[in-house]
Order: sequence, then C-alpha cells, then structure tokens
Amino acid sequence: MLRGYGFVVVSSLAFMFAWSGEQASFADESKRPNIVFILADDLGIGDLGFYGQERIQTPHIDQMFSEGMEFTQHYSGSTVCAPSRSCLMTGLHTGHTYMRGNGAEVVLRDDPEDRTVASALQEAGYATAMIGKSCVSGGMSELDLPNRKGFDHFFGVLSHTEAHHYFPKVVYRNGQTIPLPGNSEHEGDQYCHDLYLEEAKNWIREHSDESFFLLYSAHIPHVSLYAPEEWKEKYRGKFEETPVTNQKHYRNEPEPLTTWAAMVSRLDWEVGQILKTLNDLNIAENTLVIFTSDNGATEAGGHSEKSFESSGLLRGAKRDLYEGGIRTPMVAWWPGTIPAGSDSDHISAFWDFFPTACELAGADVPSGLDGISYAPTLLGNNQDQQQHPWLYWEFFEKGGKRAVRMGNWKAVQLDMLKKRPSPIELYHLGIDPRESNDVAEDYPNIVEVAKQIFEEARTESPISRFNWSSDE
Repeated sequence: MLRGYGFVVVSSLAFMFAWSGEQASFADESKRPNIVFILADDLGIGDLGFYGQERIQTPHIDQMFSEGMEFTQHYSGSTVCAPSRSCLMTGLHTGHTYMRGNGAEVVLRDDPEDRTVASALQEAGYATAMIGKSCVSGGMSELDLPNRKGFDHFFGVLSHTEAHHYFPKVVYRNGQTIPLPGNSEHEGDQYCHDLYLEEAKNWIREHSDESFFLLYSAHIPHVSLYAPEEWKEKYRGKFEETPVTNQKHYRNEPEPLTTWAAMVSRLDWEVGQILKTLNDLNIAENTLVIFTSDNGATEAGGHSEKSFESSGLLRGAKRDLYEGGIRTPMVAWWPGTIPAGSDSDHISAFWDFFPTACELAGADVPSGLDGISYAPTLLGNNQDQQQHPWLYWEFFEKGGKRAVRMGNWKAVQLDMLKKRPSPIELYHLGIDPRESNDVAEDYPNIVEVAKQIFEEARTESPISRFNWSSDE
C-alpha cells in the first residue's frame, strides 16, 4: 500500500448519525505545547519524496514524516486558497464558513462573527503570530485585520493577489505598510520568503520562554514561477524545458520545471530551518509542528500538475473536488510525544485544527464548530477519538460543485449552478481511491444518504456565489 493512499473499511452506516457536543480540554497549563502550523500553498500530495516523488528533493519534510505522525486521510478546507484558510481559521466547513471562494470581497468579519482559532489561543494566554500570506482575507482589507482576528503579530501580505508574486512592492507589519522600493512583483531586491523566514525565526526566539502559536503561511510553491538562483542551480539541466511565455499576470519563466522543483526544495529548506530553530532553543519537545498544504496541486501560470505527477495516484487537482483537489499531505511532529514513524488513518480536515489546538492549549472550545479535535490521536488515546459522520465541501467555480465523504463513500455532484445539475457520482474510496468507477447506479441508498447530507450540510453565506434552491 502506498503512503497516503490507505483507506479505512467501514462496515456500517454509522456516519449517518451526527456527532455533537463540546470536547473537554485535558491540557495541563504547565505542559501545554507551543503550536507551529506550516501551511504550503498549492503543494500536491505527490510533490514530496515521502509520497514517491523522485525528481524533487524534500529531505526535511520527509524527515518530519519519519520522525512524526502521518495523517493518511487528511483533507484541506477547500480546493482553493481563501476558503481553505477560512475553514482552518474558523473551524467550519465550506457549507458554514463565511469565505467560500476566492475574491477581493472575501474577508473574515470582526468578532463575535467569524471567531478564529488565533483569538481562542490568544485568550488562553498564548502569544500568536501569522507570517506570510494572510489567512483571514482574500483581498485587501484594513491593515490591522490580522491583529483584530487574534494575531498579536502579523508580517506578510494581505491580498492573495499580492501573494502571486515573490517581490511584492510592500509588505505589512501589524497595521503598518513597509515599502520595498527595489521590488517590482516579478523581480527585485528583496525576496519575500527571505523576509518571512527571518521574521519567523526571530519571533520564535523572542517568545521561546512562553506558550506560542505561529502560523507560517508560505506562498511557495504557488505561482508565479520563481526561485532563487541557488535553488534552481540544483536542478538545472535535469529536465527538458518548454519556456513559459506570454503570461499577463504571472511571471514568464524559461525554465519552468527547474523552477518548480527549486520552489518545492526551497520550501522544504525553510521547514528545516524552522525545526532547527526549535531544536537550537531546546523547545522542540514542547512544540507541536503541523505541516500541510492548502489544497491540491495547481494548474496555472504555466505549471501543469502532470509535470511532476503532483497529485500522485489521485484524480484531479486544484479547483476539483475529486481527491486530487482536496486531499493533502499532513504530518504532526512532536518529539517525545508523537512516536516517530507513526501514522493514523483517522479521517480529518482543516476545520478540525481549531478544536484540536484548543484542547491541547486548555482553551475553551466554542460551540457550533464543525471540527472534531484529533488531539486524542496525537496523544495516543485512540479509544477517545471521535469520528466524523461525514465531511462536506462546496465550490462555486467551474459550474459549481459539491462533495461529501461518508466513511469510505465519496459523493461528488457537478454543474450545481446550472438549471439541471449533473447526477450525483459515487465512489468507494477503499476499493477505488482514484475515483475511476462511478457506482451510483449500484448503490442508490447511499446516493440518497449523500443527497440528504447535501441538503442539510449548508447555510447561505452573504458573499457566496454558490446559492441555489433545493428544488432546482
């Protein structure tokens, strides 16, 4: 069985019964861990050496997997950036969270609406920071929005369009604009990831004697295609290149394959630098580090998912609700607490991080979250681990689509914004992880369960472009 593609065999329809109730915190305040969440952007599950990638080197992330716990059944919040991050921040899936697509108008609202995990940890006494790409807005917003959403410290870019370029003309720190006069988006004097990494290491050092939460929100390997020369040199001459030209928004790149591989390796090195900082400060054993990606592999800016088989064995890529669009690599690293080389087939998603972090931190878990804490799994208390009856996603682009995973069953419906949506497709992931055999006609009872969940799983969002009536 290949890494990351195992599935649990479910013998009943217990998933039809929803789990509810608040989860008690058992964290000893004197032992509560620091939490570092490293979020890659558009990294496919097949881009890592641990998952079989042979042409791109990712030794540090691979080492995280060998020293930590692999979650073989982990899902992103959505299939594009902004709603995926919204799910991570709010503990709600895309049928409930406010931000459900990309766009300039998608911005989390002030408390008490859209309460974030950062606010909960901040109120529990944690120092909190977000560095890199904003996870509380998709477009430009008030400069202090990250601080109002629970982050004591923010350094990075607010607009996701700004995050398309590695030489932004400005970055923001705690409500202040910092000009980078030598930058012109595609080229410049100050590579933003050099700035982010230094900021993150310094912030960790400054808060190493207190409980802290750091969200390191990388741009890499999101297009535009760019990597520093020293990283491109490692791969130059290894690929047959077709130059990317005539890009109007993204960067033209004569060596796209070399550059993509270099971007992934540069991200891997940054992960290693963060882990080294924790080890050098002797706080690694009191720090949970989670590494994952915000959605599946990208198909933009001259890059193709097929170039490196970035989706691995999975069907689809970014903007799909097939597995390749929403299944993500996920590893939890916590030396001395999580056994090295362990794995879990617990089915989890981005909206589970909020209750998990709260449980570990001894923070109050708000009612009404869609997430279920996976802290018991991290701590080896598998008998106490609650299970999801189902996971739900919706997405308005490409004609509109929705999906639900119920145990081993996965239902997908396309063309939701058309007058007549496509029939519900049904796949058994335990038998068919590639989603190549639609068995909806053979299991009409399961299709009816999926249809009922589709009708009940969502509420309207004022800014959603994915609204329809149940009789359409």
